[in-house]
Amino acid sequence: MKKIKILTIILLIVLVTMVAFFGVYVPVQNRMENKVKDYDYAMDLEGGRNIRLSVDKTTDTVIKDADGNEVTDADDLSDEELAEKGYTKEETPANSEDVLNEENYKKSKEIIEKRLKALGVDNYVIKLDETSGDILVEIPENDSTDNIVSNLGTTGKFEIIDSDTEEVLMDNNDIKRARVMYGSNSTGTYSGTAVYLEIEFNKEGTNKLKDISSTYVETNTTNTSNTTNLTENTESTDNTTTDGSSTETTTKEITMKIDDEEIMTTSFDETIETGKLQLSIGSSTTDTDTLQGYIGQASSMAVVLDNGNIPVKYTVEGNQYILSDITQDEINIILYVMLGLVAIALIVLIVRYRTEGLVNAFAYVGLASLFVLLLRYTNVVISIESIFGIAVVLILNYIFVNKLLSKLRKEEKVDKTVINMALKETYKEFFIKIIPICIAVITFCFIQWEALSSFGMVMFWGILLIALYNITITNLLVRVKNSEGGKNSNGRKEK
Repeated sequence: MKKIKILTIILLIVLVTMVAFFGVYVPVQNRMENKVKDYDYAMDLEGGRNIRLSVDKTTDTVIKDADGNEVTDADDLSDEELAEKGYTKEETPANSEDVLNEENYKKSKEIIEKRLKALGVDNYVIKLDETSGDILVEIPENDSTDNIVSNLGTTGKFEIIDSDTEEVLMDNNDIKRARVMYGSNSTGTYSGTAVYLEIEFNKEGTNKLKDISSTYVETNTTNTSNTTNLTENTESTDNTTTDGSSTETTTKEITMKIDDEEIMTTSFDETIETGKLQLSIGSSTTDTDTLQGYIGQASSMAVVLDNGNIPVKYTVEGNQYILSDITQDEINIILYVMLGLVAIALIVLIVRYRTEGLVNAFAYVGLASLFVLLLRYTNVVISIESIFGIAVVLILNYIFVNKLLSKLRKEEKVDKTVINMALKETYKEFFIKIIPICIAVITFCFIQWEALSSFGMVMFWGILLIALYNITITNLLVRVKNSEGGKNSNGRKEK
């Protein structure tokens, strides 16, 4: 029975080790995909991207008529033709002078930081030149870096306007939040999963949306005189009936814009009282890659709208990839050396303590496997310093196990009481001695410098795991091994 219990625990440890070091692969769209989360690497290992956001100093040429209204269809006219029509050209800067101030520069930096966090970028460096307003951003290089860069230079200006008069009906101040939603669609030409961008408005925005959705609709009116009256801000069609009257269909439409780019023009079928507006992104699909593309597009828009519009218009002038100073071969050498030292240390443990050493060697491997999984799912940034922290944690756990086995070896009979006493004494001696280390580790966790914070986080989770793992798994293995008699670490027969 004892052998079955030990074998079961060892098999579980082997399973965790396989998951930790090799992953879990499942078939997805004719390919195998690892479902175990990858590590978050620091820029000193993965490389990084330096982005320079410069204040846009360009100007746009705007043509206006004699009344000062903008003319949009006169770009092809010569200067003489413009003069004949009474049109004038004006140079409009991308950023007006009243916008270019330190307060707006700082607000722009804050919004960019919010976007980085919303996009899941925790490891970044951002600097502001308060004089010029330029912003320098450094982020890790990975598959989503290009998408992140595209979101940084976007102003995020949101508007719902009257399609004819271009009166602004709603803007960013009316938005409470934006998020991505999914839904299955089994009707119509396309079936599969549909992606939506849901914009939820605040209290004032909800009231505005209610008024707009009840006003900008398609209406039908009967004209008995068979005369069609066209009014400003409407589109109408005239359908004559058999009795000589006509039905006039009038449609008032709104246009939705993001960064002055038209997203859609539409009217409403019904009054919206929920304060939520859902926009379909793409069409329903069952293709994973296409669906991920729609999700990425919707997520980018949600991040931009959810964190406000940047008051200053920026352009991405610098977008430079910085290679890591450490090559993959050098990282592999470090890992191989660490694995080799661990293997030698475990062999020494087995030779010195024999069966007890073998059992605790398996427990040690289980802790190491859980540790690397824990680092993945606690979003700890892996850097050169944190690799050193991993090595320190493994050394500390080896010291703990060696102390425990040394105490058990001195006992002629190893039972539950002896094991509990040995664990209690080992915990007391071990953790009292590393109190200074624990204090330093907690301090490092709150330091903004990535080198120290990553080391501190690795050490924090490692020491916590040593405390919890050894009181449970190691304790269980030692108890099971000594539960039904047999020789203890001294080689004497237990009674």
